[in-house]
Amino acid sequence: MTEKTQTTAPELIPVSEFNNFYAYPSVGALRQLIFYNTDNFVDKVIRRIGKRLYVKAPAFFEWVEETNKKTV
Repeated sequence: MTEKTQTTAPELIPVSEFNNFYAYPSVGALRQLIFYNTDNFVDKVIRRIGKRLYVKAPAFFEWVEETNKKTV
């Protein structure tokens, strides 16, 4: 029997494991975005399941693009 290895990142990633799938941003930077909630980051990107916080990866990258359009 061979085990399947996951090659793509899941849609929901625990904040503490985000860097296992993506190099940027660091976990500390994500926590800062969550704490300060700039540009409704928490509402758009973060999902809470019990005590754990998860990053919705596709929504994160959409948020980055949306935020960059505002500053340009």
